[in-house]
Amino acid sequence: MIDSHCHLDFEIFDDQRQRLLSQCADLDIDGIIIPGIEPVQWQKLQRLTAIQSGDCRLWAACGVHPWWLPDVEPCKTDYGQRFDHQIAQTSMIAIGECGLDGAIATPIEHQLPWFEWHLQRACDLQLPLIVHAHRAHNDVIRMLSRYRPTAGGVIHGFSGSVEMALQYWQLGFYIGVGGTITYERAAKTRRAVSQLPLESLLLETDAPDMPLQGFQGQSNSPLQLPEVAKSLAHLRNEPLSELKQVISTNTRQLFKLG
Repeated sequence: MIDSHCHLDFEIFDDQRQRLLSQCADLDIDGIIIPGIEPVQWQKLQRLTAIQSGDCRLWAACGVHPWWLPDVEPCKTDYGQRFDHQIAQTSMIAIGECGLDGAIATPIEHQLPWFEWHLQRACDLQLPLIVHAHRAHNDVIRMLSRYRPTAGGVIHGFSGSVEMALQYWQLGFYIGVGGTITYERAAKTRRAVSQLPLESLLLETDAPDMPLQGFQGQSNSPLQLPEVAKSLAHLRNEPLSELKQVISTNTRQLFKLG
């Protein structure tokens, strides 16, 4: 299995990162993708992915999360140069985490130019996107339909209807499935992931966020990825081994992991 979205670079993991990676390998988690969130974090991602040890591989993406836009705005003029330098000097496999969030103080109209910039770079560089879409699905779909990035991407932490998910899938975007599906109250999302083509799904934890049912108030961990997979297999009434194999193939194909 590959955790397609885990913030393993966050400070909360600093004292346990190597132990976690060993434990992940024991659970057949053989890879973790770490999204970018802001420029000051990119160097840490470079260091983490440059030193590989054990059987759990790390990959990274490069981008700015909507939540961090107020911190990035003052350095907007040199953002493009820093981004291009980071992509050229490292083995970043995707662009993101980027997108739109309708539940934060930064207005959507201020977020849109940044999202458009990421979309254009994805098109230019032929790299997949890791997209954050929260309470802004219509705007996100409109922008993806306009740019049509050929390398596609993933809608991280999807929470919505099967109809919405199919629109993303038709645009070449996979659906990121995480701990949300372990909550019975998430009926719409659980119904969506049970009906979508298995070939359209990726697994993720979003650790240390998005804790599973029964772990509310605790920091999430990439070690919970097998539980997400089990919940998904149960919802779909499919063999766990087959589900894990197909989704692993999906992840490797999208991010060209070989």
